Amino acid sequence: MTTTSARPAPSVPPGPPLRAGARLFKQLATDRLALMSEAARDYGDAVKITIGPKTLYFFNHPDHARHVLADNAANYHKGIGLVQARRAIGDGLLTSEGALWKEQRNVIRPVFRHQRISAQADVITEEAEALAARLAAHAGGPPVDVVAELTGLTLGVLGRTLLDADLGRFTGIAHAFEAVQDQAMFEMVTLGAVPMWVPLPHQLRFRKARRELDRVVATLVAERRAAMGEDDVVSRLIRSVDREADPAVARTRLRDELVTLLLAGHETTASTLGWAFHLLDRHPDVADRVRDEVASVVGDGPVRFAHLHGLAYTVQVLQEVMRLYPPVWILPRQAQAADVVGGYGVPAGADVVICPFTLHRHPAFWPDPERFDPGRFDGSAEGRPKFAHLPFGAGPRFCVGNSLGMVEATIVLATVVRSLRLAAPAGASPTPEPMLSLRVRGGLSMRVSRR
Repeated sequence: MTTTSARPAPSVPPGPPLRAGARLFKQLATDRLALMSEAARDYGDAVKITIGPKTLYFFNHPDHARHVLADNAANYHKGIGLVQARRAIGDGLLTSEGALWKEQRNVIRPVFRHQRISAQADVITEEAEALAARLAAHAGGPPVDVVAELTGLTLGVLGRTLLDADLGRFTGIAHAFEAVQDQAMFEMVTLGAVPMWVPLPHQLRFRKARRELDRVVATLVAERRAAMGEDDVVSRLIRSVDREADPAVARTRLRDELVTLLLAGHETTASTLGWAFHLLDRHPDVADRVRDEVASVVGDGPVRFAHLHGLAYTVQVLQEVMRLYPPVWILPRQAQAADVVGGYGVPAGADVVICPFTLHRHPAFWPDPERFDPGRFDGSAEGRPKFAHLPFGAGPRFCVGNSLGMVEATIVLATVVRSLRLAAPAGASPTPEPMLSLRVRGGLSMRVSRR
């Protein structure tokens, strides 16, 4: 008689004791990067974190990321933070699931085709040169908030390349999105338990911001209905939602998609460029090498799409910037069915977290992980797992706008660094703010000088 040995039961990940709940909740509210970094440091690649009524299964290995985000992605829907953010930003591409998400992605994907991006690159160049001119006007003067300038640039690029619209006339849009992100994080920390009508100061700011964004969206839609295009996002979305039988549903879908696009389309690139200028200030030898590469490849003229293949080191710099400060710093998911990840059991309904901020600092894959070294991306690091670097996510949810974002960041960085130096005032040290993207808390004050 032959017997078959049973498979061993999956393990339970280690993690902080229950008595640490109050400290962990405080970190969740005030220092989320420390919460994730300390968990990875103290407990390894799989950690069970219990905070009040919530338990997070935190996985911090490329194999784990591959399983959750790609190999078994159908089992993992958007999770903590993004679920609660629906009350703030609606049910757009960032937060939707299933058939709706697939439909939304199919509607939007064509505007990010390679041919379309290459055709729009001259618009990015114009905006980048305008930014460089605005910054140059501050040369020798008091510090300027570089993040505010970059936000204006990325909104300008977004409007002209994807929406066929001038977003510069909506002067309150950047502040509105700050209030939206504050509300989304509040929803995450409180698990959506505080009703929206409670007149807390940030909830009042959010209501005002939502009204402003609704006004912006209504204006964009009305203008586009009066002159429908073929290839801009607004026209494509209008045609998509007009198939809805219920006009109210159509209006809500259109609003949610455009608010999501406005947020995601400018926030991540502005944040990445802000961190890039901070790191180049700290590493002037790298900045000089970028400037020399741009001078050699481009010369004195505008940076064009055709130059990008020659700006290899500039791209390496951006890749390393996004390793240390990934624009999407956390990827929350919720398990739909029980699963096993790296030998650890994950119950159905569990909140699962992949954190690029900590994964990008995993010492097994990134020697001396806190060091800024663009040479990590020169192609010589054989054997590094693909899922060790996830600045744009991975799997089916991979950021649809990643190519446009990289083209924009490369052109802007090359254009500014070629002619200007940006330096933080003595003693200044920017702090990362982990919201829906990894922002620079309070902006980035820098002095401008000509090279």
